Amino acid sequence: MFRSRMLKRRQFGRLLSMPLFGLPPRRLPAVLAVRSGVQWCAATGACLGILAAALGTWALLPANAVWLIAPMGASAVLVFAVPSSPLAQPWPVIVGNTGSALVGVVCASHIPEPALAAALAVGLAIVVMSLTHSLHPPGGATALLAVLMHAETPIFAVHPVAINSVLLVVAGVVFHRLGAHPYPHQPAPPGRPRRFSDADIDVALREHDALLDVSRADIETLLEHAETAAYRRTLGAVRCEQIMVRPVCQVQRNTPVSEAHRLMRQHRVKALPVTAGGGLVVGILTAWDVLEHLATRQPGRHAAVGALMSTPVVTARADRPVVELVRLIAGGANHHIPIVDQHQRLVGILTQSDLIRTLHQAVHPGPFDNAS
Repeated sequence: MFRSRMLKRRQFGRLLSMPLFGLPPRRLPAVLAVRSGVQWCAATGACLGILAAALGTWALLPANAVWLIAPMGASAVLVFAVPSSPLAQPWPVIVGNTGSALVGVVCASHIPEPALAAALAVGLAIVVMSLTHSLHPPGGATALLAVLMHAETPIFAVHPVAINSVLLVVAGVVFHRLGAHPYPHQPAPPGRPRRFSDADIDVALREHDALLDVSRADIETLLEHAETAAYRRTLGAVRCEQIMVRPVCQVQRNTPVSEAHRLMRQHRVKALPVTAGGGLVVGILTAWDVLEHLATRQPGRHAAVGALMSTPVVTARADRPVVELVRLIAGGANHHIPIVDQHQRLVGILTQSDLIRTLHQAVHPGPFDNAS
């Protein structure tokens, strides 16, 4: 009995190692990285969407008319399962299906050979959808269905195709509005300084030379999230208090600019936090501010730090993860970030140099040495 079980296990192992449909061993498609709740939500939405399209069309058409077509099932998968896809937006769903239906009607009425008509219908539907910026995969099935049904009048493109498509899109808008995902899809505006432009992404897409089912804005967002995840993996749980410079050379609002300049040269720093009573950060004075003042100063003008400092100033809590500040500093707008405690009192400062040192130590692990 034991040997029989071992034999079966070996046979099962060899079965798993065999190529399947030309795929390398153990290289089956990966599971989609979405929560199970999202899948159930998509399934529920598709059910309600098809139901709305079917009942709505049935109520509008005569009893003996076709009230639902099969390609709507594929459209429902796109609208409710991948609502952010460019192929699932209202324009491709409605125009792609309707235009493809017209192509199928033309091919069915002018080409007597069914196989040739079907082939040309699908091919021309892709061309029409591409020219009208309405590429929608179910449109190919809609064009093919028109040929198989011998639909020889353009009314087929109006009902049931256009009516089905419009009702499905309306159901998608209502369903997603009740949920958390906006539809039609609106990419979130970039919240951080952009390191590459739309033209850069266009160049990358042209070099990729393949159609991707994702918009340029979503590609940018995906790259930002992947980069943040990489920073988090590299930097781990490093906090600002572990790498910040302390104690901090600071000045007051009424500190003379000449004194601030002397402190910068003495301590070899390029920025001085400006504090008020209790160590609260009210601004920051940079070397550029001082140099600009020295180059343009006039007697009796701009003699105090308060007239030159930048405010409001970006600060960070001492217990904040460094990974959250990487983009803020690397973007170029903030070279120095004052670090504060839970009472917003100045306790340190983080610079680009500190960040570079941290990244270097993340690549070459070692203890973090706090500057003193």
